[in-house]
Amino acid sequence: MASLPHKGDGKSLRVLVVEDYPPFRQFVCSMLASKPELQVVGEAADGLEAVHKAEELRPDLILLDIGLPALNGLNAARRIRKLLPESKIIFVSQESAEDIVHEALRLGGSGYVFKTNAGRELLTAVETVRQGKQFIGSGLSPLTLIENGDAQDLNRGGPEKALSSAGLVDGNGVRKHEVQFHSDDASFVAGFTRFIKAALLEGKVVIVIATPSHLKGLLQRLQEDGVNIAAAVQEGRYLPSDVAETLATFMVNDRLDPVLFQKVTGELIAAAAKVVKGDPSRIAACGECSPALLEQGKVDAAIQLEHLWDEISKTCNMDILCGYDVKNLQSEQENHIRERVCAEHSAVLSD
Repeated sequence: MASLPHKGDGKSLRVLVVEDYPPFRQFVCSMLASKPELQVVGEAADGLEAVHKAEELRPDLILLDIGLPALNGLNAARRIRKLLPESKIIFVSQESAEDIVHEALRLGGSGYVFKTNAGRELLTAVETVRQGKQFIGSGLSPLTLIENGDAQDLNRGGPEKALSSAGLVDGNGVRKHEVQFHSDDASFVAGFTRFIKAALLEGKVVIVIATPSHLKGLLQRLQEDGVNIAAAVQEGRYLPSDVAETLATFMVNDRLDPVLFQKVTGELIAAAAKVVKGDPSRIAACGECSPALLEQGKVDAAIQLEHLWDEISKTCNMDILCGYDVKNLQSEQENHIRERVCAEHSAVLSD
């Protein structure tokens, strides 16, 4: 996905705001105005007006409501995509029905934010999309979109079909290296459980690197959700590791040793690959190694580690999910770190 004009490159991101409720439209515009690198070039109150203004103004980004008069946001998006395929769209809506969210993403939406969460997520969504990545807001994720699908279809390879219908599969497969920002242990376990369940249903081997308490919570939640995790462990399809013990294998004098990291991860991937007959694309990994380094104040090591995992996701065509506690990234300085973290991932998820 191509990136948009970015702060520091001398160009403003030109934004069209489409919202029929004037107070909320004003709220969104005021948020955007707080960032000098964002320029609101136009506003629209219905779908037809949105299409006309998009064609006239040719914005880089369109913030688009779905429940619009004259022409709803989904139909407006269809027309806009034909006229301006390079313009990005973030849907900002109160609609939560799965079929509507599926269609919004299938149409090429680069982000989806619930209106109730716009105050804390919208600017992050804009920054994520301008970096050429996808933002999925709180309450949604590519995995939750298929969570309620028919279990028999999932077992027959349905996840790829379901993801494709949701607009989350391109010619190269599902977006690979995702970051989940969670607010507490429960949301961490919920998000990672969805990831692990979907991977296991696809017949993948899952590498999980987490704290002992999170590993215990995942095991319990997976069992509660009907996953035969004991069989997965016995078959070598579920490979849990303690995050502190794992970090100790490639951190030397508080510095990340890339050679040791490659050796350790290579051994893990090789062990997993034996189960899937040498196909690394049938391996998934999730964990909190970089977040653990971040909590220790080792910011550069955390970002370097994310970069190394990103290279693995591209080289091996692996699915990877990283989990960060959002409470550790709330100050102005920490927001800059969060931007660096997001830059190393292909998609940003919030609980």
